[in-house]
Amino acid sequence: MRITSSLVTRRTFLNTLFGGWLLAFFSGSLYSLIKFAFPTIDKEPDFVVLFARDFLPIAPNSVKSFAWGGKVGLFLKKTNGAIFALKGVCTHMECNITYKPEEKKFYCACHKGWFDDNGKNIEGPPPKPLEFFDIIISNENLIIVKKGVNIDPAKI
Repeated sequence: MRITSSLVTRRTFLNTLFGGWLLAFFSGSLYSLIKFAFPTIDKEPDFVVLFARDFLPIAPNSVKSFAWGGKVGLFLKKTNGAIFALKGVCTHMECNITYKPEEKKFYCACHKGWFDDNGKNIEGPPPKPLEFFDIIISNENLIIVKKGVNIDPAKI
């Protein structure tokens, strides 16, 4: 059986297909632009639980990274054995920072920002010090907690 007429013309079909393609392209572009312009919209956790056996035995004057939500966290053991946890992103534009053990400084390669091993901004464009976290050692766990957040380690 042959259909003599169609509800949709060839021109309408092609215009709809092209319009859908344009809509998909510009929606994806707009989403990418928004994620680039506002990278810190994701909520950070109040705390993370790590295995102490993976972090406490690291060598003095070294760091080990861990996941802090969508960002990197750094566990630092100083030369004197003191331990610290901090957010591993620069306070200027939230680029990842690296620890330079020979200089005992943190470095942000994006805009050449430097922080000392206490997190204080000492050179470059970073406007404020690095964000440090509280550390709770509970049994075999290492609980990294955002400053000002109270948690009960027994409930974790």
